[in-house]
Amino acid sequence: MSIALHGMGVSRGIAIGNVHVIQRDQPDVHEYFLKSNEVEDEVKRFETAITCAREQLRAIRKHIPHATDTDIAAFIDTHLLMLEDSALTHEPIRYIREYKCNAEWALKQQRDALVSVFDEMNDAYLRTRKDDVDYVVSRIQRFLSNRSPLLHEEPGSHSRLSGYIVLANDLTPADTVMMQHNGITGFLTEYGGPTSHTAILARSLGLPAIVGVQHALKYINEEDFVILDGTRGVLIIDPDRRTRTQYERLQRKEKRYYADLRKLKGKPAVTLDKVVIDLQANIELQDDFETVKEVGANGVGLYRTEFLYMNRDEPPDEEEHYDTYTKVIKALGGLPLTIRTLDLGADKQVDGGSRQTRPIAANPALGLRAIRLCLKEPGLFKPQVRAILRASVHGPVRVMIPMLSNVHEMTQVLQMVDAIKTELDEKNIDYDHHIQFGGMIEVPAAAVCAEIFARHMDFLSIGTNDLIQYTMAIDRVNDEVNYLYDPLHPAVLRLIHGTIRAGEKSHIPVAMCGEMAGECQYTRLLLGLGLREFSVHPAVLLEIKQIITQSDIGELSRLAKRALNAENGVEVADIMSLASPMTLSS
Repeated sequence: MSIALHGMGVSRGIAIGNVHVIQRDQPDVHEYFLKSNEVEDEVKRFETAITCAREQLRAIRKHIPHATDTDIAAFIDTHLLMLEDSALTHEPIRYIREYKCNAEWALKQQRDALVSVFDEMNDAYLRTRKDDVDYVVSRIQRFLSNRSPLLHEEPGSHSRLSGYIVLANDLTPADTVMMQHNGITGFLTEYGGPTSHTAILARSLGLPAIVGVQHALKYINEEDFVILDGTRGVLIIDPDRRTRTQYERLQRKEKRYYADLRKLKGKPAVTLDKVVIDLQANIELQDDFETVKEVGANGVGLYRTEFLYMNRDEPPDEEEHYDTYTKVIKALGGLPLTIRTLDLGADKQVDGGSRQTRPIAANPALGLRAIRLCLKEPGLFKPQVRAILRASVHGPVRVMIPMLSNVHEMTQVLQMVDAIKTELDEKNIDYDHHIQFGGMIEVPAAAVCAEIFARHMDFLSIGTNDLIQYTMAIDRVNDEVNYLYDPLHPAVLRLIHGTIRAGEKSHIPVAMCGEMAGECQYTRLLLGLGLREFSVHPAVLLEIKQIITQSDIGELSRLAKRALNAENGVEVADIMSLASPMTLSS
C-alpha cells in the first residue's frame, strides 16, 4: 500500500523513480598490527588516501554552479582546509608509527579524539563543527578501504544511478553537486532546513528536494519506487496507478509551464496596474553573463567577487581585478553591473584573505568579515576599489558595500574612495566621476538606521539571508534552530519595510538581492511592501516576472499593510493568501 511522508519542500519540482539509499555512518574499523618493515608503507597508504580525498573535493568544487551562494563553496573549502590540517594529516601518521597499527585505526582514534573535544565545547556553533570532521574522515576512510564513493564522482561519465532519487540522513554540498552529474533527479533527507547549504544548492541545480523527513530511512528501502513532490514537501512510497498517472500529468504540465515562462524573455516586468519593476540577476563569474541575457535580466544586481580570492596564496592585484571587471562590463553590453566588494572572513576565509594570521572565531557569522575585514586590511580593499573605478569607464557600474553596521564604517569607506579618486585624478586616469556607491542592509542595526545610511549613499540593497539570521539570533544552517528562520516574522518584515521607506524618503532606489527576493511565495508580499528592484538567481527570474505581471500593486499594498500588523508568520501568510488568484503553476 502507498505511504506518504511529509517534510519541507526546499526545491520545487516532481521526481518519479527508484530510490538509492546513502548511509553516511562512520564505517566499522578494526585494528590490526604491522611488522616494523610494513610501517612506512602504511604511512604512504594513508598519505595517498589524503591526496585522493583532496583531489576529489577539488574536482567537485569546480562543478558548483557559478551563481551559487559563496557559502556553498566555502563549505567545501572548509573540508579542503581540514585535509591540510596537521590534526588529520600528521597525527594519524604519528599514531601509525608509534603503535604500528593500520591507517584506518589510527584515523579512527584521531577522529574520536577530535569529536570528544568538540562535544565538550560550550558553544553550540562549535559543537556542530564535529560534523565536518566526520564528513572528511569518512571520505578518507572510503579511500583507505577501497570502497566506491557515496556517489559516483566522475563528472560526465555514465552512472548506474541515472534517474534515481537519493535518500540520506543528511547530505553535504559535495554530494549534492555530484547528483546532477550522475543524472539523479531529486533527493530527500531526514535532517536539514530550507536555508541549509544543501537546500540552497538544490535550488541552484534545479533538483526537486525535500528535507526534514524524519525517520524516512525506517520506511524506505533501496530500489523502492517513489514520487517526490518538492513543491508540496510530500514523498509517496509505492504509489498506486492512479496517483502515478496524476503526477506524470503534473510533470508534463510543469514542463509546459517552464516552456511558457521562456516566452516572457524580453518582455517588461509590469504589474496589472502599470507599475514597472526592475528585475536583475545575481552572478559570480564573468561567464555567467550569458545566463543573464538568456533570461532577459535588466542587469546584474549582485556580482560576487569572492571567487577572485579563492584557492591561491596571494590576493589578486589591481590589474587582475581591473581585467576581470572590464571583461564583465563589456560582455554585458551596456547592462548595469552592481559589484559587491569583498565579502570574506570568518567561515568564508580563503588563502587570498590572509587566513593564516588570524585565530578561528568562536562565532564566525559575528566576526571579522566583509567590510570589517576590508577596513582592517586596506591592502585587500584599495586595489579592488581602484580597479572598479578604472573599469567604470567601460560601462554602467555601481559599487555595493556588504555588512555595514554603523555610519562610521560607511564614512571610512567614502573617505577611502575620495582619496583613491584624488590619486587617479592626479595621474590623469579616467573613471566615472558619478559612479554610485551603495550599502547592503543585512544587519538589523543598519536596517533600523536605514534613514541615516540612505542620506549618505546612492542606493541600498537588502541582503535577507543574514538580515533574517541576525534578527532571529540563529545560525541558519544549524538544524537545531533553523526552524526559527522565518522570512515572514513581523520583525523581519518591519525591517524590510523600514528600509524601503527610508529609500523612498531620500529618493534613492532600494533593491533586494537575498534568497527571499528569489522565492516565489514572497514576491507579492515584497511588492506590497514597496520593493521595486529584485535581484535574483537567473534560474527563477522568469517565474518572478510572471508573478509580477499578474499582480496588482494597489491590492497588494493594502494586504501588506495588514501583514505588518500581524503577530506571526502564519498570520502574514493567511493575509497574503487573500490576494487575487494567479495562474502560477503549483
